[in-house]
Amino acid sequence: MPAFSVKWPAMLRRGWWLLVLPVLALILAAVPAGTRETPLVLQPVKLPFTPTQFYVAHIRDERPNRAAVAWLVPASAKAGTPLPAAQPVDLQGGGLAAIQAFVRQSLPRNSALRPIQIRLRECRVQEKAAANGAVEGQINLDLAFDYQTPERTVFLTQYRGGARYVRNAADRTPVEPTLRQALASSLVYLNTWLNQAAATDVRLATAVHPTFHYETRRTETDTVFYDPAHPLTWTDFTGQPRPRGMYAASVFPSFAYQGRPRVRNGVVELDILLSVFVVRSSSWVAPGQQTAVNLNHEQRHFDLVRIVAERFRRKASPDSLTVEDYNSILQLQYLKSFTEMNHVQDQYDAETHGGTDLAAQERWNRRIDADLKKYGVIR
Repeated sequence: MPAFSVKWPAMLRRGWWLLVLPVLALILAAVPAGTRETPLVLQPVKLPFTPTQFYVAHIRDERPNRAAVAWLVPASAKAGTPLPAAQPVDLQGGGLAAIQAFVRQSLPRNSALRPIQIRLRECRVQEKAAANGAVEGQINLDLAFDYQTPERTVFLTQYRGGARYVRNAADRTPVEPTLRQALASSLVYLNTWLNQAAATDVRLATAVHPTFHYETRRTETDTVFYDPAHPLTWTDFTGQPRPRGMYAASVFPSFAYQGRPRVRNGVVELDILLSVFVVRSSSWVAPGQQTAVNLNHEQRHFDLVRIVAERFRRKASPDSLTVEDYNSILQLQYLKSFTEMNHVQDQYDAETHGGTDLAAQERWNRRIDADLKKYGVIR
């Protein structure tokens, strides 16, 4: 049988397209025109305050779901039918960008104040169908506020709030003003919190001012605190004498500090109590060695500790202490001074041969007196 082929007439080919086009039109017409909700336009607000403590330096988006800010219930396509499920609706320009613009336009920015970071942990509008064709809306906000110091970011406080509203399904006008007011309330909260905390919260302090005092009590039974008006006496050496050796006496001096911080007017006022002391029970004198020369040698050990403590004071200046790390800076300087104290004590004993080299002892006497005068300990 011969091969053959059939060609559709041109009219029929055009007719097929005529048949197909109405079907496509019907399919497209079946998609409701209003399914895609238009974005919400977040307007700026006039806040009831001008910040005196802060400006918003940065806003970070930490929302788990950043697809949209709102899930809104659209109006029914046909009267009397149930309301559709809530549909995602974002803010115009995107959630983060819109909130950044809202804060920028609503809140004056004074970069001379404290820079605050806002972490946007939740900002969600959730609607559901209610009775009689109404729509109920719930707004949830969760914001964290951080102080951005040059060294690090410090968490300050957190705001959790929100709002409720009821609207007609065909009118979504109440949504944006309610969200706007909720965001404004979070900024009012931040301003109020900072105004109250700025003077007393150590996290907001801008400087450290140390003040040093010396312990001079004479009531401790086993401790003698350094007092230039009351030098050591042999009665302060209550320890058991060591077996016969190269030393006629031994004293046990040291120093320590205690700090008590208090924030006032945004400054950490650090009250530091310095204790330069001798432990009586660890200090001793051999029988028959209670001479003025030996006592002077031991007193000079005590004087050297006071000189080291004076140097420690000057290392812990306001310029050297930061609000974030003043405690660790003090501890480091103390350890360095403690090492210096041990070194100078060994040097003193080595050069004076335990006080037996009277010429070397006199040189050290003059050197120690000069340092005590330089630091204002004696006149």
